[in-house]
Amino acid sequence: MDFTHFFIAGINYKKSEASIRGLFAINSDQYSNILQKAGQIGLKELFILSTCNRTEIYGFAYSADQLIELLCSETAGDAATFKSSAYIKAGKEAVRHAFTVGAGLDSQILGDYEIVGQLKTAVKFAKEQGFVGAFTERLINSVLQASKQIKNHTELSGGTVSVSFAAVQYIRNNVANVRNKNILLLGVGKIGRNTCKNLVDYLNTNNITLINRSPEKAALLAGELGLRSASIDDIDKEIVQADIILAATNATEPIILKSHLEDGNNKLIIDLSIPYNVEASATRLPNVRLVNVDELSRLKDETLKRREAEVPKAKAIIAELMAEFGEWCEMRKHAPMLKDLKLKLKQLHSNPIYTKSSITCPKTLDVKIQKVINETAGKVRVENQKGCQYIAALNDFISAQAS
Repeated sequence: MDFTHFFIAGINYKKSEASIRGLFAINSDQYSNILQKAGQIGLKELFILSTCNRTEIYGFAYSADQLIELLCSETAGDAATFKSSAYIKAGKEAVRHAFTVGAGLDSQILGDYEIVGQLKTAVKFAKEQGFVGAFTERLINSVLQASKQIKNHTELSGGTVSVSFAAVQYIRNNVANVRNKNILLLGVGKIGRNTCKNLVDYLNTNNITLINRSPEKAALLAGELGLRSASIDDIDKEIVQADIILAATNATEPIILKSHLEDGNNKLIIDLSIPYNVEASATRLPNVRLVNVDELSRLKDETLKRREAEVPKAKAIIAELMAEFGEWCEMRKHAPMLKDLKLKLKQLHSNPIYTKSSITCPKTLDVKIQKVINETAGKVRVENQKGCQYIAALNDFISAQAS
């Protein structure tokens, strides 16, 4: 399979601050609209990865610009702004980037394994809409296989370091008497759930209230962990009562407003969301201390140093799995020839001029023909002479049938 026109275009934390990344974060409705538009312009295979650290579009297109224009047709930011901070990769380099991202090597916190779940979710959504073909399916399976091997055979994801844990670490290091503080967590998606469990495990407190747009999810998690949940209709009151607020929703507009915080008690707010969940003007209030994902990701410790030492091992695993994926792509180029060969062999078997074979069982014949196909595929892989090997396979089959 020729993947010269397979592109990835994206922005991430390396060149874009969270305020810019927020302009290009996409929700499920935007994702669905983008895929619908992709079908209308003839694109058949693509997916979008949108997290707090990155927004990337992967797919086959005439050019990367086509993918960028498609993505930005549904985002708050425009294509020119996106391109000013974007990285664009094509072919093998785009494939390598997918492996690097899936392994956590490109994460804001090195080895952050949350990216695997985010990648699976992104591809699953595209697949449900019919935009995952053989190439993407094989690529993502290979990326996930590499990620699993890296997790099992290296310490790249060793220790407890992630954005959600970094938030808890910040609280532990900067807030006295945490057990006496009222903690409010907004959003119980994947990051919210992880943050909540880290709060309970590492701060040894259950003085935590959960609010979620779907109240049953907040109530379920609260029940599991012995916490309290509240309705989103009571968010104003809960914000006022809270000493520490963690926001991890996918809301497209700020849900914590300046009016919620004015004339209140001192508050620590940790915004784990992209776009930001806290109104910009609220950060200037004297009683508010705000920390966002970029600041959390600058936290360094011995765990990260140990992870950095594991990077060469992870890259070696990626190189091996990329080579296997490359071989598969090469064989896909020969698929039409092998398919035609299989049909021709069946026709030869049924022609008495060429064969005296006594094989009548379809299953036995299929096994025999598949053996020829496999042998031919192996020869093509070693030495690409499709025409010669096609003819040789026919001659060998005729000889075997006639004997």
